[in-house]
Amino acid sequence: QVQLVESGGGLVQPGGSLRLSCAASGIIFSIYNMGWYRQAPGKQRELVATIRSEGTTNYADSVKGRFTISRDNAKNTVYLQMNSLRHEDTAVYYCNAHLGLSYNYWGQGTQVTGSS
Repeated sequence: QVQLVESGGGLVQPGGSLRLSCAASGIIFSIYNMGWYRQAPGKQRELVATIRSEGTTNYADSVKGRFTISRDNAKNTVYLQMNSLRHEDTAVYYCNAHLGLSYNYWGQGTQVTGSS
């Protein structure tokens, strides 16, 4: 059974920082491409950042220079370090694991709220 469990969300002041974690089980973590997505109220889910199995990263323009995605294959965990948080970063953040076209898994999400 595949599980992706996010943690680390919360309420943060503008300009503050949070680190999200996503612990994976039930998959061979090291071969999966991992990502973070977010969904704000009334909006579609959008890509935040991805990290491929070999370590290549990709970021949405809105978070470049502020967020950093990383992975620890020994711990089966992917992280999202979020700095200089803004109110518009408020969303539910979801962890994703995918491999090719056949394997695609989501976590349950963790709420990040930037106070105004």
